[in-house]
Formats: sequence, C-alpha cells, structure tokens
Amino acid sequence: MSKNFELMQEALREAQQGTHGNAGSANFSLTDSDADRNTNETASDFDAVAQQECFKLVQRIFLTRPEDSPRSVVFAGVDRGNGCTRICLEAARILAANVTGSVCLVDANLRTPSLAKFSEIPDDSGLINSLREEGRVRDFLTQLKPDNLWLLSVGMTNAASPALLSSDRLKMRLQELRAEFDHVLIDTPALNLYPDAIAVGRLTDGAIVIVQAEATRRESAVKALQTLRDAQIEVLGAVLNRRTFPIPDFVYRRL
Repeated sequence: MSKNFELMQEALREAQQGTHGNAGSANFSLTDSDADRNTNETASDFDAVAQQECFKLVQRIFLTRPEDSPRSVVFAGVDRGNGCTRICLEAARILAANVTGSVCLVDANLRTPSLAKFSEIPDDSGLINSLREEGRVRDFLTQLKPDNLWLLSVGMTNAASPALLSSDRLKMRLQELRAEFDHVLIDTPALNLYPDAIAVGRLTDGAIVIVQAEATRRESAVKALQTLRDAQIEVLGAVLNRRTFPIPDFVYRRL
C-alpha cells in the first residue's frame, strides 16, 4: 500500500477518533506551491484536477447537507508550504459559485499572507486594520468574483500583529462576519509552526487540515491533529495535497 495512502488514512483515522462529526477528505494533484515558495504564481495556475478534487471537498463539507454545514471554517496546513492558501481560495470560489448565499474569505495567515496577491488586489486594508480601527467590518472587505464572494485580506501588519489573533477584538469581528455572511473560510499558518490556527480555530465551527504528499511526516500530521483535538477544535476534513498517484473512486468514497 502506498505510503501516501497510509498517511491519509492515518490522518483521517486520527481526526475521526477525536471528533464527533464525520471527517471528509479530498486528494489534490498540485505542482505549485504557496506564495512563500514561488511569488510569481497566480491563482489561475490551479490545475483542472485540483479544481475537481476541491469541488469534492466543498460538496462533502458544505453542500451535501447545507442545513447542517459549518458556517465558519479554518484551513490550516500541517507544515509550511502544504498548499493551504491555494486550497482555501479555490474552495471559497467553488462554494460561492454553488450557493445562493454569501461567502467571505479571510486571510489570517499573517506569517506569509498571499490571498490578496492570488486575487490580484492591493492589500493596503484588511483584517489587521479592522482589529485596530473602528467601522463596519464590511468597510475592510473587497468584492471578488463571483459577486457573492468577498475577501478580507491581511492588511497592514507589523511584528505585533499576530498577538491580535488572540484578542477579544478578533472574536467580535468574526462574529460580525458570521452575521453578515453565510460562510466564512479562513486561511491560517502552519499548525506545527505557529499557534495562530488554534487561536482562530477556537472561534470557528472547525478546521480542514492540509497534508502534503511525500513531504508531511506521519508524526507531524498526528501531532497537528492532536493539537486541534486538545484545543477542542473539530476536524471537519483532511486534504492530501500534491499526490502523484490515482485513487480509485470506490476507495475515495470510503475515506
């Protein structure tokens, strides 16, 4: 049996044992990395296979039972460079294209912010600005395509900005977003490097974990899932990114 498949099975098994819901899964075949690996990429480089698998993830988590679907979700890679930002962005676009409600994409990756770059918009005002300034949270948003998709980019940051992710102000802003939008998808830094995903995840309905094929160590994946479990953050799904082998549909359906 492939080591990649074993890793995915173990990650999902660990997730399911630690949560009360049913973890979903998806498998991606990406050759592109996050902005911290290649700053010349654009979101249009996301390939057709990845889009198809991302649709399966969105369908399982958000569309199968829309009345019970999570409203606010954190996307977090196990390690840096797992492709979390690209997956979060594509999931938001697909979700927005398949629901009549509104979707907000939030860049809470203060370590390597890139959603604004991938969306080809300036990043001069966003999440950090909303935490420091007064006004409606919508005043800090940018409308994307489709028209029901909005982005709250990182905005103007400094060395002290990560501390704001543990503030009451963030809790208030996320509550505003939940009231304003039907779904809120949040990109965060690597679980095993920073506490940011945990700080934000505690304020959401759960997390989708990104694992990279041929790179993420089994021990790292289990550690990340244990960290989420210890924080009482539900693992809603897991993504095996950059796989290089096919998984038959009948096997995929059993994950």
